[in-house]
Amino acid sequence: MDRYYGRLADSMLRDLLGFKGAVLITGPRWCGKSTTASMIAKTILYIQDRSRRSEYENLVNEYPEMFFSGETPILIDEWQLIPSIWDQARFEIDKRKKPGQFILTGSVTPLGNDDTEHSGIGRITRMHMGTMTLFESEESNGKVSVGDLFRGERIEARSDMRLEDYAFCLCRGGWPESMDKSDDIALKIAEDYVMNLTESVIDLAGLKIRNPRNMELLLKAYARRLCTPSSLADIRRDILANNAGSSFNEKTMTEYVNALNALFVLEDLPAWNPSIRSRARVQSSPVRHFSDPSIATSALGVSPSALIGDLNTFGLYFESMCIRDLRTYAACLGGRLFHYRDSNGLEADAVLVLKNNDYGLIEIKLGQNASVDNGAETLKKLAATIDTEKMKKPSFLLVVNSGETAYRRSDGVYVAPLACLRP
Repeated sequence: MDRYYGRLADSMLRDLLGFKGAVLITGPRWCGKSTTASMIAKTILYIQDRSRRSEYENLVNEYPEMFFSGETPILIDEWQLIPSIWDQARFEIDKRKKPGQFILTGSVTPLGNDDTEHSGIGRITRMHMGTMTLFESEESNGKVSVGDLFRGERIEARSDMRLEDYAFCLCRGGWPESMDKSDDIALKIAEDYVMNLTESVIDLAGLKIRNPRNMELLLKAYARRLCTPSSLADIRRDILANNAGSSFNEKTMTEYVNALNALFVLEDLPAWNPSIRSRARVQSSPVRHFSDPSIATSALGVSPSALIGDLNTFGLYFESMCIRDLRTYAACLGGRLFHYRDSNGLEADAVLVLKNNDYGLIEIKLGQNASVDNGAETLKKLAATIDTEKMKKPSFLLVVNSGETAYRRSDGVYVAPLACLRP
């Protein structure tokens, strides 16, 4: 990347450092955590520097006052390579009693180590970063604010993104290193990420790859089940059905899925459980997603032109790209993203819920016209089942698509291209 693209996390990080002793930034490798943190940090310690790791480990354990010296905030990159950093940083925060002391970044949650889940409470807060949204890569013009939809604002915007552009952005992914590169090189970066997952990178999560082929099979099976509520048992059956003679047993499945979660590669979308008037059974299974849709296309060897030739597959992967962006926009608004499905066939591909329990229902459609109409009807039917005596009515209904125009329909449903959205 030849220049720094501003990230939505920039202002979030500054805000958190204003009242917390430290911020732990988590997220997949190559998503830009270290670069974003370095824009704010005054002192930087790269723990992955093997030539200095022994020195750092000795300082942390024997002379912590020297290790944690320097102008603040101090960035400690890939802190988990020396796990004792966590407790020492917590102690320093207690001693200094000042906000904005440290930024910790990590691409791995150490397996079997729950210390970061509880021992930093009150001292260290978390901020998750994903790969770049279309707004951050400057491919969305940002003329439609999701936050404005909660206020019932009128929207009116146009996008010049074509279907071919969406296909390329999807296969390239939101990896910062791929920006400003030629198309061929940009696509290769996503492929390299997947290749690394089947080799040495996985060792960072505490799992030694005994058979790289098994990791490849899992990634492919997960990619085939993208945007579905498939169980892990279903995904394992997919592996066995498509690979005669495979010895992919349940223990292997559990180990590899745990490792991919620890590496923030998998980012399933949890289910939303509202109060509804009908007797429908609300599904509780998560919907399967990678942290970036390019992981799926790279795992299966799918090119942008192949997506154009298979609109059904394109539609699923387009949904996953929308979910990636909406997750980040939700975080910027202090909210979370869910999905909804019930036994009556009603669904919302995304439900954006704020801390005050305001929420918006979202359907995602690759196409226009009839697809948008279908999405709007689904959202209206779902909204009508919400028990508004027990919870609020939805703040907005939105169909996100790949079209040209953002507008509000006569029935009140918003329609907006993904390439018009921002937080």
